[in-house]
Order: sequence, then structure tokens, then C-alpha cells
Amino acid sequence: MRSTTLRNLLLPLALAGATAFAADTNPVPGQLSPPSQAGRGTMNAAGKASQDAASAGKKAVDAAEAAAENGKANAGKISQALAEGIRRAARKAAEAANRFQEKAGASSAKATGSTRETARGVEEESRKASAAAREALDRAEESVKRSMQASKEEAEKAAQATREALDKAAEAMRNAARAAADAAEQSAQAVKRAARPAGAEKP
Repeated sequence: MRSTTLRNLLLPLALAGATAFAADTNPVPGQLSPPSQAGRGTMNAAGKASQDAASAGKKAVDAAEAAAENGKANAGKISQALAEGIRRAARKAAEAANRFQEKAGASSAKATGSTRETARGVEEESRKASAAAREALDRAEESVKRSMQASKEEAEKAAQATREALDKAAEAMRNAARAAADAAEQSAQAVKRAARPAGAEKP
């Protein structure tokens, strides 16, 4: 799934989450409140953390795909300047992956009830994606060294290894971001259910 498609998926999820939170904090006049204010607050916090993780996942996908495209665009070209440019892109992708992993971890820690297992799955996927991004950065670092010190053939091998690692990291990030988007939707639905007064029928 490309980043544009992923953005199209995440946008309605973000809107759904915002609507759910608004419905929870602004009940219709005369509507009975759910039985547990504390429970509602916990659910809201979990929902917000899930939305934050999904947003961070989208940004991480953008960075990972940008790094992968940078590598592909310079395939067959060997120079220190190009290698350093790819390294910078790989570093940005790794940093975005770390932020995503942090947000996913926070979401997992706040998840409640039926959303807990899903949130833990997102955390695990984000951890794998972050590891792949770090591996790609290591490859990019090595490619810079090879571009300065090694033969053209060795430099090209290092560049190819970097491109492959960047592609793998981008794919892992897309998988993790899809999981985060699904978790955000599940959490938004949980918030909506919690906002309904006891005994209310689902529309």
C-alpha cells in the first residue's frame, strides 16, 4: 500500500476518532451519562493514544518510502554525495520509526478491554519496523564508507544492499501502519460504545 492510499485510509479513521471523542465529552441534553466516569476517562485516553500511534505510523511510512525512493532514484550512481543523501533520508526514516514505536508503546500501555490485544500487536509490528529502519540506516552508513574507500564494484554492492534494506523497512512500516490504523478504528468504536447511555440501542 502506497503512502497516498494509507493517508486516504487514515483520514476517515482520524475523523471517526474525533467524532467519538466529541460525542463522549458533549452529550445530548437530557441524555443519561454512562455509569462510570472513570471508565470513560480511561477509554478516552486509550482512544487518543491509539489515534496518536496511527498518526505517527503514517508519518513513519512517508519517511520510509521517501528514503526507499531516494535509493532507487540513484541506482547505478556511485558518489559520496549521493550516498550521504541516502543516509540522511535513512536517518529521518529511522527517527520517524522510533517515534512511531514510542507512540505504539504508549497506546499499548493505555489500551483497555477488547482493544488491549490489538494494541499490543501494533506495538510488536512497530518494533519490527523500527528494527528494519535501523538496519537500513546501518547499511546506508556502510555505503557512505564504501563510496569513499572501496572500489566501484564494492561501492555498488553496498549501495544495492542499502536499497534492499530501505525497501524492506518501507514494507515493514506499511504493515505496522496498517495495524495501527485498524487499532485506531477499533478504539474509536469502543469510545462510541462507552459514550452511549446504558441500555441504549445501537443505531
